[in-house]
Amino acid sequence: MIRIGILGDIGSGKSFVANRFGYPVFNADNEVSKLYKKNRKIFFKLNKKLSKYIKSFPINKDQITKAILSNNTNFKKITKIVHKEIKNKMKLFLRKNKKRKIVILDIPLLLENKINNKKDILIFVDSKKKDIEKRLIKRAGFNRKLFNKFKSIQFSSNYKKRKSHFIIKNNFTTKKINNNIRVILNEIL
Repeated sequence: MIRIGILGDIGSGKSFVANRFGYPVFNADNEVSKLYKKNRKIFFKLNKKLSKYIKSFPINKDQITKAILSNNTNFKKITKIVHKEIKNKMKLFLRKNKKRKIVILDIPLLLENKINNKKDILIFVDSKKKDIEKRLIKRAGFNRKLFNKFKSIQFSSNYKKRKSHFIIKNNFTTKKINNNIRVILNEIL
């Protein structure tokens, strides 16, 4: 099984690119959303550590945002609880898809949290800052302070580019992305 890790800045179109490959995608952001909506065990753990913020189930994103922005300790507490469960979900995904030729890992902090393997093929999604900015502002519930907080814990784009085997310039057009992916898959396979 070939594991392809998708890297890029927040809002660069990582999920869009990941879904264009046509192979199973593990999307960590979607899995976190499911945890907040459906996993009572996660709710009880977060409620125990952050009862001032995490008060009701399903967990509302606003509760998480307020907890994260109030101090760095809260962010670490949330990360410790949530990331353990996400790693378990990823292991399950990999077992379920072990006979697939390729799987795609769409995990925002793949390198930062050392989730990648040395054999993973890393692809950096490179987008213009002004395009990213336009897209982020359109997102429902976009919070600049939260964005800056996440940005501060990510490795720089230059570092991620250096670590990547391929770079896809994302101008947010399907045709160009599909062409780039075709070239990469031909080289990998």
